[in-house]
Amino acid sequence: MESAPITVHRPSPSGGRRVSVHRHGRDEILGLAFSDTDLRVFLEAAGITDPELILDDPAWVEWRGADAHRWNVD
Repeated sequence: MESAPITVHRPSPSGGRRVSVHRHGRDEILGLAFSDTDLRVFLEAAGITDPELILDDPAWVEWRGADAHRWNVD
């Protein structure tokens, strides 16, 4: 099985999580998200019409290094 096309990477020590999308055979960094709102904005800019519907779908989004929707290191 292929991995999800969208990856939300582990939280950085300074806060936020890098977001990348795999398309056209390569990974593209969309930005550093500090909230679900930031993540939705990045995904909409990448062409996803209703990102809210896919945030918790592991076929679309892989959350690495921390629980989903968690944006800071505790």
